[in-house]
Amino acid sequence: MSSSTNILATMQLVQKYLYQFGGPVLIFIGTIGCILNLIVFSQKNLRKSPCSIYFIAHNYANFVFIYFSLLFATLSLGYGIDISTKHIVICRIRLYITILSNVLSPFYLVFASIDRVVITSQNALTRRRSTRRIACICIAIGTLFWTLLHTLILVFANIIQIGPNAFICYFQLSVYVSFLSYYSLFRAITVLSLMIICGIWSIKNVRHLQQVRPAASLSATVATDQHSHSSKDRQLFFILLIDIVIYALFSFAFAFYLIYQQITQNDIKNAGRTQIETISSNLCQFSGTIPFCISFYGNFIISKTFRNEVKKILSCQQCFRLH
Repeated sequence: MSSSTNILATMQLVQKYLYQFGGPVLIFIGTIGCILNLIVFSQKNLRKSPCSIYFIAHNYANFVFIYFSLLFATLSLGYGIDISTKHIVICRIRLYITILSNVLSPFYLVFASIDRVVITSQNALTRRRSTRRIACICIAIGTLFWTLLHTLILVFANIIQIGPNAFICYFQLSVYVSFLSYYSLFRAITVLSLMIICGIWSIKNVRHLQQVRPAASLSATVATDQHSHSSKDRQLFFILLIDIVIYALFSFAFAFYLIYQQITQNDIKNAGRTQIETISSNLCQFSGTIPFCISFYGNFIISKTFRNEVKKILSCQQCFRLH
């Protein structure tokens, strides 16, 4: 048996067991995490902040992604059950919602990052632009834009036969596949870049505010802008920062795979190499699903305010059960 055959066999086992055992674990902890995130950010103490509005939208998108992407992938790659290849309608809807939620989740994080840059700005007029109304407008317009932009998926997605009794739900039109590959690469690089840039920018703003606060505290105008320096805003900033770090760490693998895919798209590939690349793509995509599932746990570790809200929620649930 050749070394390439051994590598392929090993990778197939890794893929199977990763999705068979890791998939259900991620689905479970992701479901619990998204529900608790939604409850916490909807609390009166936090929901007044525009950043919390973005986090709520972000977690709704995460929840949808878990059940339309990770669940289907777990059933297909881990257990050999591919529901999306049984009916064309299920195929198109599943692929559409998977790609859409995968776009919307980081999109909301980018807007939350911009909001943190605004709220930590040295300019008081700039800080006043961080409002719940603007957050809701951005979410509504952005969601509508991305929803309409991806409607071609409902047309071009199809059930394709790739071998004897082997089918996949993907795009049959080669031109659209090429466009989607370039688009995915551009989006991955752009989203990661924007998150990193906004994160660094916000950190600089926070450091500057901490440096000037002792001098500014003598001014009467600080009272009107106290909300920008509040503990709640700082805690939301740290929550956003950990979400960005988690997303960047686990999304780089798939971004590198997309770059490799574009570099080698004109290479002549045998069946073995094609299989290895497909499995590599699935493994990178598994890594990319992790940020959608562990956001809550990062928030819980990094933020004291978040932990206190979770404890209050759990205490109320316990009291309710006792009564």
